[in-house]
Parts: sequence; C-alpha cells; structure tokens
Amino acid sequence: MKNVIDGISYWIYYVPKEIKRMSEIDVSKKPSPTKWSKKEILGHLCDSAIMNIERFIKIQYEKQPYVLPTYNQNEWVAKQNYQDTPIEEILTLFYVLNKQIIAIINNIPDEKRAYLCDIGNNELKTLEWLIQDYYDHMEHHLKKQIFK
Repeated sequence: MKNVIDGISYWIYYVPKEIKRMSEIDVSKKPSPTKWSKKEILGHLCDSAIMNIERFIKIQYEKQPYVLPTYNQNEWVAKQNYQDTPIEEILTLFYVLNKQIIAIINNIPDEKRAYLCDIGNNELKTLEWLIQDYYDHMEHHLKKQIFK
C-alpha cells in the first residue's frame, strides 16, 4: 500500500500547483456538451473519494462480502455543480478528501486488506484490490484527461 499512499500524496500536491497555472477558460472548457470539463473531472475524483471513504471503512466491519453500493457518476457531477464551482473550492475538496483516504489506508490492519467485497455481478475483490483500483482510477483521469 506504500505505492498507493505515495502516489496519492504526490497527486494532492501536484494537482493544485499545476491546475493553478491553467486559466479559468482552460479548466472550464467542455470538449463537447456531453463531456466533462477539467473542473468536472476533478469533481468526479472528489465524488470517487467520497464513495470510497465509505467503502474502505465499511468493508472492515460489515458482513463479508460487503456489497459495494453503486452510484450514478454523471448525476453526482451534475448535482454537485462542479462546472460552476470555483476551482479553488474543488482543489481544496480534492486535497482534504485524499488526505483522509491516506489516513484510512494507514489505519487498516494488514489482515483486513484481504477482506472481500462484491464489486457487482458477484465478482469478489479484496479491500487491497479496491484501494489500488481507486488509485488507478484517479491516475487515469489525471494523466489521460486533465494533464494530457
């Protein structure tokens, strides 16, 4: 898990520094009416952190396998209205949520990393897999969509 913690730590300092170099037009521009702007992508990563904070905690004490609740990512981004939210507020949320993710990961006992969750269609994965998947998802959006 050290690689995940180090990776998240890197991104929570890199992202604000680099986003602040971009203009409001750059972070707000939507590639098309149905695609998210950079602000909305960053907001989506905040939503992902919110969902995963709950998952990372509940998997440790709920009946196994813990069935992951799903969420409609487009509705979350729309209802949170990230497009009209100042980028500074989204950056603060991104930082704080991911600092909390790091704290949660640091406090997971080794034996609980093997606890199981159902990610859908009765596909079982470990908590450790889910944590790595969270990080991979974050990095995908940052590298392929925000800082491409």
